[in-house]
Amino acid sequence: MTVFKCKGYLLYNRVIILDYLCANKIYWSKYYGTFLGVLKPKDTNIKAPLELSLFEALYLLEKEVLNVYMGSKKLDKEELISYSTKLIPRFKELYMVYRDLREKGLVLRRGLKFGCDYLVYEHGPGIDHAPYGLQVLRGGESIDPIDLVRMGRLLHSVRKKLVIALIIGRDNDNIKYLLLKWWKP
Repeated sequence: MTVFKCKGYLLYNRVIILDYLCANKIYWSKYYGTFLGVLKPKDTNIKAPLELSLFEALYLLEKEVLNVYMGSKKLDKEELISYSTKLIPRFKELYMVYRDLREKGLVLRRGLKFGCDYLVYEHGPGIDHAPYGLQVLRGGESIDPIDLVRMGRLLHSVRKKLVIALIIGRDNDNIKYLLLKWWKP
């Protein structure tokens, strides 16, 4: 990751980067966030603030690329995790998977529109289509089979495969990825 330090402001469930230079460096380094008011960025000098999810903000804070502020108070990693967990009950599990896949060079986006937690890109939005929709589950957590079918059918209809990220282990510290495919007898 490029060495630069940007300033982001926590606004409820998003972190906003107002400095256009920083916003562009972060976005174009590996497709973090979305530019406000820009649907499909092409230009590498966009004059718009960048909106980051709490997952993206925490990851960039860990990589020492971003400082996150709540008002004038600079938040540390634990404060951002605590704040995020209050808003998103599954935050720790979702972030664990986010970080793991980012470390593997993949790009993740919100998957709500497709009925799952994340869309996973091999290269990035605008470069390729996300081949996978990903749902995060904890070991021992139950899921209604109908929900799996709904996710799978919706993703299949847009040519994406469903991946389940299963968090297991004594301390929920291990992730197994399961690729589900439609089977026709």
